Amino acid sequence: MTWIEALVLGLIQGLTEFLPISSSGHLELGKAILNTPIEQSLLFTIVVHGATVLSIIVVFWKDIASLVSETLKFEWNDSSKYLLKILVSMIPILIVGVFFKEEVEGLFVGNLVLVGIMLLITAGLLTLAYFYNPSNKTITNKSAFLVGIAQAMAVMPGISRSGATISAGLLLGAKRNEITRFSFLMVLVPIIGANILDLSETNFSSADFNYLPLLVGFLAAFISGLFACKWMIRIINQGKWIYFAFYCLTVGLIAIIFG
Repeated sequence: MTWIEALVLGLIQGLTEFLPISSSGHLELGKAILNTPIEQSLLFTIVVHGATVLSIIVVFWKDIASLVSETLKFEWNDSSKYLLKILVSMIPILIVGVFFKEEVEGLFVGNLVLVGIMLLITAGLLTLAYFYNPSNKTITNKSAFLVGIAQAMAVMPGISRSGATISAGLLLGAKRNEITRFSFLMVLVPIIGANILDLSETNFSSADFNYLPLLVGFLAAFISGLFACKWMIRIINQGKWIYFAFYCLTVGLIAIIFG
């Protein structure tokens, strides 16, 4: 992988991780187009996902610091209740990660038809959420678990994690700003945990890694992730995500045709 390819893929990851168009799907499309070697591809995916996690931490730093500090008081307050909801939302993805890890990894083999079909599903979810009239409910433990199921579904390349979780929350009647914040915070621990596990299983001596592309990809994903995260918050609050449904529909059909 050259540093230019890493720059392109890093920008793709950073922008698509938060916009509801599936970062995993676009990374698979990008790798297929650029013919990225598998050895570098796996480690690169870990690195750029770590970069987007860092961008979430930067954008929501005050929220995270407040949640942690209030929870450490060991009182049953609003922060500890919110943290419990985040933990409940992690149950489905934990089950998938523990029992179906190899099956999920087997999906990331450049199958453009699969990516295209999943992008069409993302388009459908975004469309449903757009035309549904939310009832401005507060997120409960039950709705947090259901949103967690949507996040578990997003392990499929082509289903947008942010698109699936935010759409699920809106269909459950959650407030736009609340489900957007919850969607970004709920993904931190699963991605960090998955990255640590993948790094522990990576045999760095088995391939001649070039670390310059990894650094370039990390910086590209982090900087573009900061921009996309803030942009996504504005998009959801303004109710303009339907344009991304059209985008996913178009790209999905192209992927199916060429796949």
